[in-house]
Amino acid sequence: MNMSAKRCGESRKFAAVAALAEEQGGVVALSQAERLGWSRGALRRRLRKEGWQPVRPGAYATPGRPAGLVAHLWARQLARPELVVSHWSAALVHGIERRVERPEFIARAGGREVHRLPLRPDEVTLRAGLAVTTVPRTLADLLRAGPRDDALVAVESAVSRRPDGERGTRGPLTVLDAVRDAVGDGAGMRGARRALDWLALADERAGSPAETIARLRMNDAGLHPEPQAELPLSGGRRVYPDFFFRDRGLVVEIEGYAWHGDRARHQRDVARYNELTRCPAVRRVLRFTADDVFHRPVSLVRTVRRALEPSPAAWGLAS
Repeated sequence: MNMSAKRCGESRKFAAVAALAEEQGGVVALSQAERLGWSRGALRRRLRKEGWQPVRPGAYATPGRPAGLVAHLWARQLARPELVVSHWSAALVHGIERRVERPEFIARAGGREVHRLPLRPDEVTLRAGLAVTTVPRTLADLLRAGPRDDALVAVESAVSRRPDGERGTRGPLTVLDAVRDAVGDGAGMRGARRALDWLALADERAGSPAETIARLRMNDAGLHPEPQAELPLSGGRRVYPDFFFRDRGLVVEIEGYAWHGDRARHQRDVARYNELTRCPAVRRVLRFTADDVFHRPVSLVRTVRRALEPSPAAWGLAS
């Protein structure tokens, strides 16, 4: 075989490796490439030359693709097909908002990063080619394992309507009843009773992780506002503040994201604020950022509590 024909044959074999990787989230295992006619040493040299990145021993990701958690999940599942992506990794794959990101699987054998838990066939689905626990089972696992706040952020992300970038609003991924059923199906598992107690705190109207945490912080402090209360405006329109203390006419608004993204979104936010201040039932509006919620919750609760205190005029003490 002349040199030109050899190079042509290697190019075809490498194209087959690249095509296989594209079907697998941009990841290929060396063991798979061996079945395509490559030796490990020759393939490693070619992959390095082409700029492929090692994900873990025996697995590489295509050039330009981050060798992050999803690539790690692919590499592990290619090496051990019995592994099912679960818990926080499953939440990531399903597109659920979360504050935790780590590799987790379920398998009978257990092991590092692997939970040894019972799993029915109908609790496993394919998502972007990966075998992953279904959304209800994923959320049930998170509720059983905790921590509470992080688990409820995930639950409320999956059961509510949330902003989805420039594409508007995405629909819920599941419903609370399905999550409740999934927790009940694992009634014998550790943490099942606690999971049901935590699930009772979930609210499908929450619009962001910051809203979820703000509500939990206020509830823990003995403050129980109405979430997304319907308030009438002139002309028959309605406005739905994040939280409303009806007896005091106090609205608490949470900015769920660091910035509104563009001028139009900022304008809509200003218009919403003005509508709230003109609402007859509203006497005061407090606004907090996501940073306030996550990093200054004590100050947030203190500010809300002070705003709820009766004014001197209400006690007949005004001068």
